[in-house]
Amino acid sequence: MIRAYSRSPFPRRSFHYYNQILQSQIFSPDNYTFNFMVRSCTQICESPEIGFSIHSAIVKYGFELDPHVQSGLIHMYSEFGILGSCLSIYSTLFEPDLVSQTAMVSACAKSGEVHIAREMFDKMPVRDSIAWTAMISGYAQSGRSREALRLFRIMLSEDVKVNEGTLVSVLSACSHLGALDQGRWVHVYMEKNNVRMTVTLGTALVDMYSKCGNMCKAVEVFEKMREKNVYTWSSFMNGLAINGFGIECIEMFDLMKKEGVQPNDVTFVSVLRGCSVAGLVEEGIKHFDSMSNFYGLEPRQEHYGCVVDLYGRAGYLEDAINFIQGMPIKPHAAAWGALLNACNIHGNLKLSELASRKLVELECKNDGAYVNLSNIYAESSEWVKVSNVRKLMKNAGVKKIPGCSVIEVNGEDHEFLVGDETHPRYGEIKVMMGEIARRLRLPGYVANPNPVSFDMEEEENYNFLVNGLDQPRNYKDFT
Repeated sequence: MIRAYSRSPFPRRSFHYYNQILQSQIFSPDNYTFNFMVRSCTQICESPEIGFSIHSAIVKYGFELDPHVQSGLIHMYSEFGILGSCLSIYSTLFEPDLVSQTAMVSACAKSGEVHIAREMFDKMPVRDSIAWTAMISGYAQSGRSREALRLFRIMLSEDVKVNEGTLVSVLSACSHLGALDQGRWVHVYMEKNNVRMTVTLGTALVDMYSKCGNMCKAVEVFEKMREKNVYTWSSFMNGLAINGFGIECIEMFDLMKKEGVQPNDVTFVSVLRGCSVAGLVEEGIKHFDSMSNFYGLEPRQEHYGCVVDLYGRAGYLEDAINFIQGMPIKPHAAAWGALLNACNIHGNLKLSELASRKLVELECKNDGAYVNLSNIYAESSEWVKVSNVRKLMKNAGVKKIPGCSVIEVNGEDHEFLVGDETHPRYGEIKVMMGEIARRLRLPGYVANPNPVSFDMEEEENYNFLVNGLDQPRNYKDFT
């Protein structure tokens, strides 16, 4: 019964039978009991105290050296985000087996220590598909999508069996990079190898096609899915919203409710985005209010940020700032960022300065906040304040991260950094940029340097914008 509930949506019920064992005069918990109790605790990851108590009982009954229990504990603490405990348990293993090694790789990856995970992964004498998936997933979740795709190619070259988790992580990496060709390849691979289209895989495909801008394929996958859950609907609606189909997003929300699918907090992020894109301010506010009034959902930071964006895009800047000031939670970076974006669109320098200052206060390491604040002062020719912003950055140890873009050509990713000349075809690119700039000037185009007026000494931006040349114009020129 404990095992059954540990694998069910109701893991807390395992404790009823566990307590009966403890109260029994005949039975006592064994290694199997604790193995499944650890699994239950892992599922109840919002209550780590329960996991601590089970770990204490494991030590009390002398099963702390059982390899299966140890692997389970590593996985449990990984879900709790307590990497130190994972490492502590792993250090007690005399001869770590494949299961415990894989659990440790996954724990390091989930905790953001991807380099440690990769070192352990590379040292594993044997690696099964679960180990490969753990490493690929770690790269994808930490935003290192290119490494995830590279490792996936190596996995295929070594004829390791691909599982559902692998494909979901790879599709997530494709979504992050906008790597449509590679995402298509995964889809074809699934069809050729008769991989069953589960809800999770279908949702990942819908998300990938949506974020890569191919809504036709997203619609096709969505309509072919026999089973959909709330995350499938939410992902599809989000895809419609981010691709500019705000009205269709709201229509899909109505259809989802007619199908009897209960919306969750993720759904409402998509709905609010759809209203924002479509300019449906009143309807967006109604949906926001319905979260708590009708569905019993507590709005999170993302929802408040969406409402600020909803007001801001429509030009209701005063309503946006009033909403921020009336929020029941402390205004966060996403809310001020949404206001800042709206102010930049509608040219409100006064509120832009306020939003930028708030962002700098909240995220002292956010280089973009400093850059935007400096640009606001530069546009007003307030060079002393520009200099002060640079001093603030220097004192805080913040450096301007060069702009970066990634494009996919024939299934290969090409990354470009500002001022970077290392691309193997840089010479051809430079010639083509010069030709584009020449053609732009023929009908009278003149570049506006203001959006990139911050740097100055590092990014050599002005004449690059105007002429496509490498003649720098730096910060001192603007002063």
